[in-house]
Parts: sequence; C-alpha cells; structure tokens
Amino acid sequence: MDDPRTLGAVLHRQAVARGEAAFLVCDDERLTYADALAHSTRLAKALLAAGAGRGSHLAMLMPNGKGFAVAALAAARLGAVLVPLSTMSMAGELRDLLDRSDAEYLLAFAGYRAVSFVDRIGEAVGLDPYSPPPLLAPSAPTLRRVFFAGEHAFGLPQGLDPGWTLAGPLRDGADDALLEAAEADVAPSDDLVIVHTSGSTSAPKGVVHTHGALLDHLRTLNRMRSYGPGEILFSNSPFFWIGGFAYTLLGTLLAGATLVCSRAADPPRVLDVIERERPTMVNGYASSIAPLAADPGFPGRDLSSIRRGNLYPIMPEAVRPADPGLRPGLLGMTEGGSVVLAADHEDELPEEKRGSFGGPVPGLAARCVARDGGDAAPGEPGELWLRGPALMRGYHGRERHTTFDADGWLRTGDLVRVDADGHWYFLGRDDDVIKTSGANVSPAEVQDAILTATGLPSYVLGLPDPERGQIVAAVLVTPGAAPPLRAALAPILSAYKIPRAVRAVPASAVPLRSSGKADLSALRRLFDDD
Repeated sequence: MDDPRTLGAVLHRQAVARGEAAFLVCDDERLTYADALAHSTRLAKALLAAGAGRGSHLAMLMPNGKGFAVAALAAARLGAVLVPLSTMSMAGELRDLLDRSDAEYLLAFAGYRAVSFVDRIGEAVGLDPYSPPPLLAPSAPTLRRVFFAGEHAFGLPQGLDPGWTLAGPLRDGADDALLEAAEADVAPSDDLVIVHTSGSTSAPKGVVHTHGALLDHLRTLNRMRSYGPGEILFSNSPFFWIGGFAYTLLGTLLAGATLVCSRAADPPRVLDVIERERPTMVNGYASSIAPLAADPGFPGRDLSSIRRGNLYPIMPEAVRPADPGLRPGLLGMTEGGSVVLAADHEDELPEEKRGSFGGPVPGLAARCVARDGGDAAPGEPGELWLRGPALMRGYHGRERHTTFDADGWLRTGDLVRVDADGHWYFLGRDDDVIKTSGANVSPAEVQDAILTATGLPSYVLGLPDPERGQIVAAVLVTPGAAPPLRAALAPILSAYKIPRAVRAVPASAVPLRSSGKADLSALRRLFDDD
C-alpha cells in the first residue's frame, strides 16, 4: 500500500491503525489518534462554514498542545495553508507576519501565560473585540476573520462579541459530504504550511512547504532515527517553528508514536509530566532543558525509561554520552523542512571526527562551495548549497529565481567543511544571522528596535555559547553607560531576540575596517572577559 502524501490522508490511516493509542500528551491533555480525527473533523466543518477552504491562508497563534494539533490537522484537511505564529511575538511582529503571509483567517487562544492574545492582536491590527466583525485592517488587508478560543488559564473576555469566536461556525458546520469533497481535492503538490524565518535583513521570510515533499522528507528522517510505533518522545520544541511542527509533531503522526510536551513554566511540573509518561526518546533544545536538571528534586526522579535523544542533561547516565561532542550532530533549517545534515546512527565518533554532522539526508544533494564558485577542497570552508525534493517550494511572495539558481541550488548562508571521508561540519553563518537555541535572529531587526527604544545606534552580533549555540549581543554607540536594554526592548521584541550581553563605546572608539564598515571581529573581542 502506498504511503499517503497529504496530511489528512495520513491522519485517516493512523486513526484506523492506532485508534485509541495516544498521539499527543501535553500536561493533563491527552489526544488519541481517534480523537485527533474526530476533533479535527468538527473544526474542519466549522472552518468550511466560515468560508475557509483549499488555498486559504490560516494563521494560528497557539502554544504547544491539543488545540494547536487539532487546528493544524483541521486546516490541512481542507487544503488551507497553515501559518503558525510565535506565541512570543509582540504586536508589531504579529502585524508584519500576518501581512507578509497574506493571512485570511486567524485562530488564536484568548491568551497564554501572562499575555492576552486578544489585546495583542487588537493592538496589531486594530481589532475591537467588543464590536462585531468584519475586520477591515489596512495593516493586514487580507485578514477577514479572527476566531478566539478560551483555553487553559485564559477564558474569553467578558463582553467579547460572539462574531470573534467559532460559536456560529461550529453550530452551522458543513455536512460530511462537503468535508469529504474538500479533502478529496487536496493534492500532495498543494502548499501545506508557511513557516517564518529571519534572514540577513529585518524582513522575515515565509518558507513554503507542500504536503507531499514535507511528508516524504519526514518519513526519511523517521527511518534514520528509527522512530515508529511504541516510541514515546518528549520534546520541548515549539510547534510554531519547523523543528516542533515538522520533525516533532508531524514526525510523530507519521510514526504512529506518542509525543509528550509541557506548557509548564516551573521545572517540577515539567518533570512530573516526564516521569509520569515515561518517554523512550527526548529531543529539542538542550539550552531550555538545563533548569530541569538543576531542580533540587531532579536526583530523585525516575527517568530510566529514556534510552536516546539529545537532551543530555536529563538523560540517565547509562545512555548519556560522556562527551557529547563525539555524538553526531543535526543541522536543521526551515528551508529544509527541519534536518538537512545528519548521521543514521548515534554511535560515538572517533576524536578526529569530533563535531561531525554526518552527511546530507537522503533526498537532498549538498555542495560545499568555495568563494570562487567551485567545490571547496576537503577540509576547506565553503558555503552549504542544497538541492532536492525535500527543500521548500520557495519563499512566499518571492519569485523562484530570486531564491534558487538556474540549476535548482539554494545558497543557505551556512559555512561548512567536508573532510576526505565525507563527514560534514558546521562552522557558522556566512551572513549576519544569529542562531540562538534553534531560532534565527536578524541583527538589523534588533538594531532597529534598539534605535526606536533608546535613540542609540548599535551593532548587534552573535557570540558563541555552549548551551544556546549563540547568544545575541549588542554594542551601543554612546559616550555614557549602556541603558537597561531588557526593559526597553521587552514591549517590542520577542524575548529570545533581546541582547543578553551589552557593551557601550563612544563613536570615536568603534573599530573600523578600511571600507569604513565596523570591524565586527574587533567588536566581538569587547566581550572576551564574559
């Protein structure tokens, strides 16, 4: 039997094959494969009644959990294009993402943790939640319908006009025949998702993946990591980024496995979930998991079920590598549908292969390209170029020739080297983008925010960090002391974009190259005593 190549078809098959097996466990929520089909059917019918369908751009502002999974599956079954939005986005960032993605519909929780999404979206697009629709916002001209749902600690605000909820569409949902017809029209070549990533300018880029290509790629990755039925994966990767959405959430659906996650902010509650659900694998961002291992109660926890993964601080000593640098790494990127360089094993490498990322994932061809455009010699640095069906279809709103060359190669901006045995090594970025805990940060965007908040020009750069890969640092050009940046930037930037290290220098002390541009290497040395 051929593998299904649309997300809806995958869900239908797994609901039959797995039924009451758990698909997703998030804190106290539990979603079986049968539940995922039933709940997404009800929501899909409501979305059809609201006017959504094949090709509609549907944005989602939700944290990890059952609500996100059901909404994504419902929209994908209609052929709508998902646009996951970061729950850390400030109002200006949301406005920009909604506009750039041409979002027509927005599904959002009323809030998350201490943030009211009703207020934030209202600020972003001028929405008055206490007056009836429609929404006609020049800042997001394609956006017509916004639907809020009460969830977790956030109920719907009193007085919210019911037109901003799904109460009506859920009541008047489409019938089975219309949903079946809509699902039958969805093709593997249809766009599935637009995931945003920052480039070397302040403008985010919307990476478009199709159903068939992304699902094929994730099946390959599942085979490489032996991820299948019976496995229980704990992950702390956010679903709104490619690692959480594709490698984690969709990868679990394809595998017929169980995904465990937590929205809790305090380590004991997260550890309670892990200990209770007994995952066999752990994957995600190790920098965010360190507080769990530092919790006073951690030594008494029974996490013996964990056999493999990359969240080393919480893994049992028997399966935790003595030297993580000798385990093959994973290089992922949004444009590549998550992982693009990997090994098909987790065995310890010899010392001379320290830092190896294995090789290109099947379905991708890779080149290490020198400055002259030819292939770099073994051991010499070059830019990573990728080509193949696993790559994105392109950037939303951009013509193909501005992204791929005439032979289909994508220049990634990542610096790599390849040794004589074919092992690939990641060296950093060939442009200014900062990679911190799996997220891309544009220096230009942060510099603009600093100028807006403080009136000071600045230079923003990445510094190596053993936990996060890089951290964001800023050099402010001022004759006095640096002002407190975190408080100034918190209202306008996501937390991960705010500089963790700050220096101040007068304009006369900014080191310059012969071109007149700032010498970033010299600026980095200002942080050598950190």
